[in-house]
Amino acid sequence: MKLPSKSKPYMIPEYSLTGDLLSFLTCNLQYRYQNKGTLPPSKPVQRWFGEFIHGVLEEAYLEWDYKKTSFPWDWLEDIRPIEEQIDLRLQTRGLYPYDEDLFFSMSNHPEVEYLNEHDHKKLASARAEKAINIWGKHLFPLIDSSEHLIKGVRPMPNFDKHRSRSNYYGINGVVDVLTSMKINDLEQSNLDNYDNMIIEYLKRNPDFQKRVRESDSEDYEIIIDYKGMKRPPTSIGDSKAEDKWETHKQQILTYSWLRSKQEDAKPIVAGIIFYLNELVPSKEDLVLIKEELRNGMTDVGEKYPEDVELIENWEEDDKAPALSDEFKIDRSIRIISVDESEKNDALLKFDSVVANIEESLIREMQGCKIQEAWKADSDERNCSACDFRTFCKNNSVKTKDIKIP
Repeated sequence: MKLPSKSKPYMIPEYSLTGDLLSFLTCNLQYRYQNKGTLPPSKPVQRWFGEFIHGVLEEAYLEWDYKKTSFPWDWLEDIRPIEEQIDLRLQTRGLYPYDEDLFFSMSNHPEVEYLNEHDHKKLASARAEKAINIWGKHLFPLIDSSEHLIKGVRPMPNFDKHRSRSNYYGINGVVDVLTSMKINDLEQSNLDNYDNMIIEYLKRNPDFQKRVRESDSEDYEIIIDYKGMKRPPTSIGDSKAEDKWETHKQQILTYSWLRSKQEDAKPIVAGIIFYLNELVPSKEDLVLIKEELRNGMTDVGEKYPEDVELIENWEEDDKAPALSDEFKIDRSIRIISVDESEKNDALLKFDSVVANIEESLIREMQGCKIQEAWKADSDERNCSACDFRTFCKNNSVKTKDIKIP
């Protein structure tokens, strides 16, 4: 009796909006080593802060939803316990902060008892406190669900039955916050006995108002995403640099497509991104903001001539300028209108990224060397912090030979 041969397993490659799309666009080769080769960065500080601020805001929302604690929150009594909880959670995964970012949770810090929300001297703590007390009190009452997982399937771009791994690929992402609102919410200026700053921003946004008027439904949704980074420039001078301004917009539009495929979805008219570093900018952030203001590469500045002057006159060795809260808040929020044609364009761009990843994977599987299959092309800032710069073929980041006398 002849036994039938076992068919090849059918596998649909899965791609994440942040773990794959953003990582690959930053640098193809770095993506290969870190995501496909499971070689984590030796100093994942940016990853630590991103996960830290997401975790703090998620726990803060759950705490508020349970106790309905009024704002502002006291840093030592209300926020510090949440920081320690999230920090310990990240430590179990091998993620640790720099000393200047956070009081290490497993060490004794008697000085913490004498600090307050205006004087905790640690960057991550300062940003967490500002994020909760500035945006939390306006955002938390609007939240319908948080950490919402969404998935979808698309045809594999450039499918070739002889070369391609599958005829479809999966997209997945986690929406930080999903709000469900009604048209009437925009007509009221008062929510839970105080003016809601997020609703006021939406009311002043003409693209958002246009989308609401065009919507046939009384109910609609808004996707909200936190970014543990400064507001990116609206244009880039270095062709190697990833255009984060456009990439973040594509991310929101792709989220909206994924969400629209779920049964309980309502029309999605907008996305909001919070750039939380803007609430407490570091000196490195201020250097970049100064350059962007000077070169007309930012959309926030004209309304704040006094803040712009402070930044222009500031030098790196000086104390950080006392910028107005209005300027920092304005820079920390970005509203993205969800347009159907732009949504389709974003999906095509995601298809293009997947096609490039798949092509590199296939070339490597066919025997091509890693550094020939994956392109190394990033900006100087990313390259200088990359663990693989010593053997990368990108000539701009090769370390200089050490001459021994």
